[in-house]
Amino acid sequence: MRYLIIMAATLMAASASATDTAWTGTHTPLSVSRDGYYDWSGGYAGMTAGYGWMDGHFETAGYPPAQSELNGSSLGVFGGFNIALYQALILGVEGDVEYNFQDVTVSSTFGTFNGGVDLQGSARIRLGYALDRLLIYGSAGWSGAHLEANLTGVGEASGNFTGYTLGAGIDYAVTDVIFGRIDYRYADYSSGNIIFGPASVNADLTQQTVKVGLGIKF
Repeated sequence: MRYLIIMAATLMAASASATDTAWTGTHTPLSVSRDGYYDWSGGYAGMTAGYGWMDGHFETAGYPPAQSELNGSSLGVFGGFNIALYQALILGVEGDVEYNFQDVTVSSTFGTFNGGVDLQGSARIRLGYALDRLLIYGSAGWSGAHLEANLTGVGEASGNFTGYTLGAGIDYAVTDVIFGRIDYRYADYSSGNIIFGPASVNADLTQQTVKVGLGIKF
């Protein structure tokens, strides 16, 4: 976080210096297009904090299924690249990785299940429309999650789940290099197996998240 603040301060100072310097010919101020509107094209990176609501459905052969909510907060990083397709239409690619703070206990006939999704990430395509410094976007792509669990009396296990994600949000350029973000995401991780030695638990996970973030445009 310390390095992010130093980087942001350095970029803001550079932006202010460029703005105060007289320019001629084809020179264009940082992140501002020639028609005076904010230019969203180029690379960027940032950090997010948010909260997720995950529904888990767990089944073990021969036992009644169990249902649980794996909710919790998250911290993550993201990065991507935008290009301007036509006037205010913006196309981009973005990836993110997050750590989730989850800890859930599910009781069933088979035993007590403790655990949650600790890591998750996604790779998405974004399509947005820019209203000067405001970018409204939708996103779609691949999402993955890693689940750690403990089954009382049996042992520990983990499982990787993959699926699709859909989302929408807004980015707002506070300065020429710093932007804020509000993002909503839905992810369906489909179903996968968690192997506890001789026992196999089939899990089906879906999640909704709301995040706020701060980014730097390069």
